[in-house]
Amino acid sequence: MTTTQAIIQHLKSLPDSVQREVLDFIEFLESRQKKSNAREEDISWSAFSLASAMRGMEDEETPYTLADVKERCS
Repeated sequence: MTTTQAIIQHLKSLPDSVQREVLDFIEFLESRQKKSNAREEDISWSAFSLASAMRGMEDEETPYTLADVKERCS
């Protein structure tokens, strides 16, 4: 028996009001999954964009040295 079949079997034995709660929970899970997927896609595009913008810069010489780095205490 698949997970889907087991869920359906249990669901059929529940009263209609509880089935409605199960449906609401399923819709909540779907919504959360969509948000998670969208967030992962945003992160991927951000990383790609940054990598594209920085392409070739790793070979450039920096005008700064360690002596240029100062610790500031306020």
